[in-house]
Amino acid sequence: MKTAVIAVDITNDFAYPHGGLPVQDGHEVTEPTNRLYGAKGVTVRIATRDKHDPASKHFRLKADGGGGWPLHGIPGTWGFEFDRNLDLTDVVVVSKGMSLLDDGYSAFEGLVDETGQTLAEYLREQGITHIIITGLATDYCVKATALDGVKEGFTVILAIDACRAVNVEPTDGDKAVGEMVRAGVVIATTQEILAGEVEMLADLA
Repeated sequence: MKTAVIAVDITNDFAYPHGGLPVQDGHEVTEPTNRLYGAKGVTVRIATRDKHDPASKHFRLKADGGGGWPLHGIPGTWGFEFDRNLDLTDVVVVSKGMSLLDDGYSAFEGLVDETGQTLAEYLREQGITHIIITGLATDYCVKATALDGVKEGFTVILAIDACRAVNVEPTDGDKAVGEMVRAGVVIATTQEILAGEVEMLADLA
């Protein structure tokens, strides 16, 4: 068994109140993510970020067929950068949302490098069987990444305390967790994972 941690979109736009699309208390996911990155049994560390063109449908009004989101993830901006407190040592960066025609929610839609290698291809190349997911936001990019991880055949664990939801509607985060559970995602806390209390990850303790 080999395990990867995928930290989803812990960038300034999401993590801080003055970002383009702030998630409440988003910066609080950084510390538990760093702890998981440092677990002895973790062999691959991934950090994803949105890399949007301002002309993307992601930003168009929903009435015009877009996502209706405020501008975020624009290269060259402060918001595009990772939270400075995120430990990027030996981390592989995955960029997503680069197409003008899709939202790019899932990390599995992203590319690992300029050769066009996908995240699923890279994880399999590294022998990864289990992935732990953290980041922002529970009800969008985290959920999409977890569901795609299951579809790709990985065992997926959501570190629930290392995620936060946008909650456009107050229950969106809870609904997203329920959807992930029904798809087969295992829900655990960072402490449970690091203490070896998640049976499938016992070798991380």
